Amino acid sequence: MSRTAPGLPAVAATLLARLDPLAAELTARIRAEIGFYVVSDDVPDASLAESVRDNLRLILHALIAGDPPDLAAAHATGRERAVQSAPLPEVLAAFRIGFGGLWAAIAAEARATGAIDDAALVDMVAGVWQLAGDVADAMTAAYRDAVAEMMLRDEHRRSVLVEALLSGEIDQQSLWETAHALRLPVEGRFVVVAAATPEPGGEALPGIASRLAASDIRSAWRLQPHQQVGVLALPAPATVDGVLTVLRRANARAGVSPVYRTLRETPQALQFARLALRGLGDGEVAQFADTPLAVLMAAAPAEAGQVAARVLGPVLALADRARLLDTLECWFDAGGSAAEAAQRLFCHPNTVRYRLRRVEELTGRKLTDPRAVAELSAALQALRMHP
Repeated sequence: MSRTAPGLPAVAATLLARLDPLAAELTARIRAEIGFYVVSDDVPDASLAESVRDNLRLILHALIAGDPPDLAAAHATGRERAVQSAPLPEVLAAFRIGFGGLWAAIAAEARATGAIDDAALVDMVAGVWQLAGDVADAMTAAYRDAVAEMMLRDEHRRSVLVEALLSGEIDQQSLWETAHALRLPVEGRFVVVAAATPEPGGEALPGIASRLAASDIRSAWRLQPHQQVGVLALPAPATVDGVLTVLRRANARAGVSPVYRTLRETPQALQFARLALRGLGDGEVAQFADTPLAVLMAAAPAEAGQVAARVLGPVLALADRARLLDTLECWFDAGGSAAEAAQRLFCHPNTVRYRLRRVEELTGRKLTDPRAVAELSAALQALRMHP
């Protein structure tokens, strides 16, 4: 027997006439029995009561007419609960209470009036609950659509706010508001990460925010055509090494800024992160060297390039320039020790000394002259950042 079996329309019509007390009873049960509705006032009593009444009405009308239900009320309930941040399992539990209460009322009225015998009621169960399932499915679909729309709007807004933070186009009042919206502190310990995307618009670090959150590191990200850029707030126990480890596991090419103390400094930190990104190979991660010389070279990129060309020009013109430059850099890293540089380069100390003499001859700068050493160091630093 279908849900429009003889006697069912009359029973549904009787219940429709008693809709308000039935809806009030089921609303009270939902409010008393489902945890979210017990402890939260995000869904006001009036909103809950209206939804229960509207959804009961649409089912009863469908049972009276024997036609598919008008699902507008179900759609409205789904969207409203999504906006009210009600968990979907709890909303579905409320629907089950409502449908169960309605079926109990149908069975009680049918028995009391004799409009439908018990055998017919059993035959009707599947049809009535299929109708209830259609209503619940409509509510669920509307709920999920609303959540997706809200997430998209929220993500778009967050992306715009991150861009304003990175560009520095933000005043002090807006800075506080932006920090609050992004769930970041205004002052603390921050780093900026710039990761090269595999293709324009593609994510370099999919799922990175949740992975960082597992280490209590809050972050806000912006996807740009060729880079995925993020502002990270480090909690007191966390170190940059932890961030570098997470980034290396992602197997992305990424540069990290030095630690800075206020969000106001984010644009400069972004520049440092991008400088650290330059010259890295696939899967490599590096933090910008936070030294006075590096900061100076970063602050004046055009002049830094001129310094590199003027000081190291004759070396750069050679076919074996990489070997000479690597040796000079290794000698600096070894504190001026040819023996230690040789160990790092896996060659003889005399080979290191020979290469250094070639650099001296080509540049006209002696490594025994402190001023010449400073110029060569600055030129090397400029070359690293502006190859």
